[in-house]
Amino acid sequence: MNAREANRARARARRRVLQALYQWQMTGQAPEEIERQFLGEHRLGRMDLAYFSEVFSGVTARAGAMDALFDPFLDRPARTLDPVEHALLRLGSYELQERLEVPYRVCLDQAVELAKQFGAEQSHRYINGVLDRVGWTLPLRKAELAAPKR
Repeated sequence: MNAREANRARARARRRVLQALYQWQMTGQAPEEIERQFLGEHRLGRMDLAYFSEVFSGVTARAGAMDALFDPFLDRPARTLDPVEHALLRLGSYELQERLEVPYRVCLDQAVELAKQFGAEQSHRYINGVLDRVGWTLPLRKAELAAPKR
């Protein structure tokens, strides 16, 4: 698989993670059951299955820690966030903190694109602003952002 196909497979995985997180938030089902449902689908396409599993499991296991990363930058209590926005902020925060091989700009761009597809009309701007602030609080991301461009 070339780099372009790998990026598309990962983007498909992010989309499915968002859907799985939304289901988890709305139903309270066990993450393992939701993951089993998603991985059991026959129409997964060329999705990065390992990425889906790792990120979905990581976000659900550390949801409180992810919320704590972005909570200082919210203009309202997290419990009042739209469920799609909440799931996107958790997903984006997790990628920024835990998936350092994914460039900062890709983390934000992917979250913004998902917000445009699934979120409220202007939620992509909100997601971008909050995740940008999260990125600047993480030491390794801050170093990435401060590094000279090549």
